[in-house]
Amino acid sequence: MKEILITNDDGFEAAGLLALKEALSELDGVNVTIVAPSSEKSACAHSLTLTRPLRFIKLDDGFFKLDDATPSDCVYLALHALYNNKPDLVISGINHGANLVEDITYSGTCGSAMEGVLQGIRSIAFSQFYENYSLNELGFEL
Repeated sequence: MKEILITNDDGFEAAGLLALKEALSELDGVNVTIVAPSSEKSACAHSLTLTRPLRFIKLDDGFFKLDDATPSDCVYLALHALYNNKPDLVISGINHGANLVEDITYSGTCGSAMEGVLQGIRSIAFSQFYENYSLNELGFEL
């Protein structure tokens, strides 16, 4: 069984995160755990919270929001509090926005994937650029 940790910087209710969850849940031999910020945290880069305690809130089996956390907090704390063994992959996204060029240095989506890499786990960040449309209008699918 492959273990995948998913996070994002758009928050636990973001359409891109939910689309990714739905697509991966259809795969055989894959167990998905989601730990996402309780609210949108775009442009927080690779920041970690050091000045206050953070709290996991379980939403469903394998689906948690981390109260007032950054995406990198989500990866770091999930790895140290929820897993006995490291997951096989960290996926961050699907971001609401392009994350191109210098955006990458500010991106919480990219920052959380970098945290996965620093923890020794293969990681990838996904972003989606679209203009003047909502995800629902685009028929967002993977």
